[in-house]
Amino acid sequence: MGQALGCVQVKQSNVAVKVHFGKFDDVLEPGCHCMPWCFGYKVSGEISLRVRQLEVQCETKTKDNVFVKIVASIQYRALPHKMRKAIYKLSNAKSQIRAYAFDIIRASVPKFELDAVFEQKSDLAKAVDEELAKAMSSYGFEIVQTLIVDIVPDVHVKRAINEINAATRQRLVAKEKAEAEKILQIKRAEGEAEAKYLVGLGIARQRQAIVDGLRDSVLVFSENVPGTTAKDVMDMVLVTQYFDTMKEIGASSKSSSVIIPHGPGAVKDIVLQIREGLLQADYAKE
Repeated sequence: MGQALGCVQVKQSNVAVKVHFGKFDDVLEPGCHCMPWCFGYKVSGEISLRVRQLEVQCETKTKDNVFVKIVASIQYRALPHKMRKAIYKLSNAKSQIRAYAFDIIRASVPKFELDAVFEQKSDLAKAVDEELAKAMSSYGFEIVQTLIVDIVPDVHVKRAINEINAATRQRLVAKEKAEAEKILQIKRAEGEAEAKYLVGLGIARQRQAIVDGLRDSVLVFSENVPGTTAKDVMDMVLVTQYFDTMKEIGASSKSSSVIIPHGPGAVKDIVLQIREGLLQADYAKE
């Protein structure tokens, strides 16, 4: 703002107060204005209409006796139609806003516990905004918005909270890990049971196939070779299986089977031993 030859200039986004011999006369809008200073007119002051920001840090205590530092950001501006009040009724707007903010925060935070302060941060900001708007309106200022930008507990309390959260998460991890191990063991047991069932089913089918094959062999051999009995056929089958077994043992390079002394003439003895064992088993059943 400048004054020369009885003219003054008010910059954009500003307003000026015109006085006549020290008494309030008018509010000057941005632009060039005639100011006949020789008749006692002059500019008393100028104030910006831009939104300004004030950061307030207030330490207070919660309901559960935890000291916290509340950091609030208050955005405010002067009202053009209340410019007379903004200039003449308040000497330091920042100090006044800061004092009101301290009073409101220290009256609101002790109603909540620490966790609730974090959860209801927006409610706290709204309460500060409403109370400040009521108080500062009479001084020609508008509270545009109030933000609670940070809540800082005492360093020891913060460390204790972090330890509690860490312990809780470790307990959840251990629980989930145990549950996963339990599921793994259950699935492993179910797999083993299913495998054993299938192995048993395969063995039962194998034995059934062997019995069916022996029966078919006895019937076919008895029909094609007259004069043979079922006993003769079984003796021949046993001898055939004996030689097949010996062949498999000899073909394996890593066989751990123990070979008992025997010779070609011992085959008849083996047949007799097997038959006698079967007869003794039938006798025991009777």
